[in-house]
Amino acid sequence: MGARIVLFDLGHVVVDWQPIRLYRDLFDTEAEADVFVRDVCNMDWHVHHDRGVSMADNAEPLIAQYPQYETQIRAWRTRWLDMFEGYIPGVPPLMARLEENRVPLFGLSNLPAEVAEETFDAFPMIKLLRDVVVSGEEGVVKPDPRIYEITLARMGNPDPADVLFTDDRENNCAAAEAMGLKAHHFNGAAGFEARLVQEGLL
Repeated sequence: MGARIVLFDLGHVVVDWQPIRLYRDLFDTEAEADVFVRDVCNMDWHVHHDRGVSMADNAEPLIAQYPQYETQIRAWRTRWLDMFEGYIPGVPPLMARLEENRVPLFGLSNLPAEVAEETFDAFPMIKLLRDVVVSGEEGVVKPDPRIYEITLARMGNPDPADVLFTDDRENNCAAAEAMGLKAHHFNGAAGFEARLVQEGLL
């Protein structure tokens, strides 16, 4: 039986978020920017924002460790939207078609709470989602099973098998499947469209 609800990850699925974009503007060379996002402001550091730690609080120990990079570290918050470059190609039309078909659309994102609203305002297609569960507001990140439990509850406790979740990370998809949801590992709009057709949603 096909799904009847679609649950979207946001970064790398709906919107194109890559911190390197910001840091290309803040360093003289691509190599310097690459090293910075690998060794200083990296995903191991950023995940604390996704768990609810404020960007200001999380910046202080890093600035103490790398005082020469204070401006660049603080830019993670002050120039947050400069990490984005529009929508993932082909996804907004799919969202619009799903909405036209009256398919309930929801979101589940590892995202800092303090930047959620400005991100949603910058990308109006996100407003098509009836609700977005933001990890920073819940204090728990994917792939922890608790965030899927929270999401199902926020969606009105549907049968998990009725929900098709799409995410660019395989471990997040596997965690969703372990909770009984259907999952699609997102690798572009064309593959996702085919899955939506297969599920009878388009």
